Amino acid sequence: MINKLRRGFKSLFSSLAHWARDYHDEQLLATGALLSKQQYLMNSSNIHDYEFKIFSQFGDDGIIQYLIKHVEIENETFIEFGVEDYMESNTRFLLLNNNWSGYVMDGSANAMNRLGGQSWYWKHALEKKAAFIDKNNINELLSYSGFSNLGLLHIDLDGNDYYILETIDFERYNPSILVLEYNAVFGKERAISVPYDPTFVRTKKHYSNLYFGASLPALTHEAERKGYKLVACNLAGNNAYFIREDLMTDRFKALTAKEAFVESKFRESRAEDHSLSLLSGEKRLELIKGLEVFNVISKQTEKL
Repeated sequence: MINKLRRGFKSLFSSLAHWARDYHDEQLLATGALLSKQQYLMNSSNIHDYEFKIFSQFGDDGIIQYLIKHVEIENETFIEFGVEDYMESNTRFLLLNNNWSGYVMDGSANAMNRLGGQSWYWKHALEKKAAFIDKNNINELLSYSGFSNLGLLHIDLDGNDYYILETIDFERYNPSILVLEYNAVFGKERAISVPYDPTFVRTKKHYSNLYFGASLPALTHEAERKGYKLVACNLAGNNAYFIREDLMTDRFKALTAKEAFVESKFRESRAEDHSLSLLSGEKRLELIKGLEVFNVISKQTEKL
């Protein structure tokens, strides 16, 4: 009898938790829809003024809403990878608010299973795949989406981002908007990335959690080679926004990496015991100084 009661209470609490989460998401979506519509009333030339956060980590939901209003989109499709379980991501609001079709990937099968169990998953054209991405498999993995001429591509791997950007078949995927995560700790002067490692995991590569990805100049260098112009970074200083060159209009100004660079202020550094050490500013760079980086222009290995 007691076990039956326990199971009953467990089921009740689980149902209440699901209801509360769904209600919370509905309220967020309603707020986001209002904020998105409000952008039509604004007349600022500063993309930062359009930032707002619904499901993104920072203000990226607002930036993306602004861009899709002013960039020609052939297909309302997106690909994002490195999404964990997708609860906090840069394309979830695009999926739920604008009803775009999407394809997401993450290296964790458990995370992708949690995504598949969400109450709203069946309501939208979202495909998912659990996979650890490297240069040898990225284009095969992307091909499962069935997409071409994307509306938006977002790369967020916390590791080999530069090399994956370099390898992707842009002739096929040809996104109108390209979103790239950069490592602001690497600064705005050097076009550098961590050296390529197909097994790269940020939290294992260096205890600090600061040694990952590529600098904004490195990513901008490769994006420009592929025909994209840098138009903004978010205020948080971790995501950069590029528009395909043939879709640029007078509304947007092409920026250099130095012009667009925003220094991150969030404090995610770790001590050797894996606890948060909360370093900021130049102290972050000092912690990883001397580690090897790859200069994407000279193609030489250097030291931080």
